[in-house]
Amino acid sequence: MTVPWEDSYLGRLRAITGPEPVLMTVGARAVLRDDDGRVLLIQRNDNGRWALPAGTMELGQTLRDCAIREVYEETGLTAHTVTPFALSSGEALTTNVFGATYQHVSLAVRVDTWSGDLIRVTDETLDAAFCAPSDLPADLSGSVRPTLEQLARFEAGAPFALA
Repeated sequence: MTVPWEDSYLGRLRAITGPEPVLMTVGARAVLRDDDGRVLLIQRNDNGRWALPAGTMELGQTLRDCAIREVYEETGLTAHTVTPFALSSGEALTTNVFGATYQHVSLAVRVDTWSGDLIRVTDETLDAAFCAPSDLPADLSGSVRPTLEQLARFEAGAPFALA
């Protein structure tokens, strides 16, 4: 189910508040890998940067379902099972291309099983591709490398990361 921005929880909230106040958001980002260990990245249509599939939770939705929905909306792939490995809630603020500022609380999940055919261009993406972790695009969102590092530590036996 794709929710147009103006109908989304955050879109409706921004319509009320305008761009000025900092809003706190809750969402999820997903690390999906193919059989060769390449990571799925999307090129965002709002800023052109390469990022992990991610987004904000909708009312009545779980974080698990948020991650699954975002993967589908941004790639056409259906995530079936996910494993959470980190929760990021740092002090850093993000200002989007429209001048609105947010503090994000984001659950990172590993997509363990998935199906479907990759759709490279969607309403939210300019492109999508599987990339080797050693050969990531230059114009990369700031959350990608830390998230991949958190996942590597988790898979090596470290506990769930809380940052």
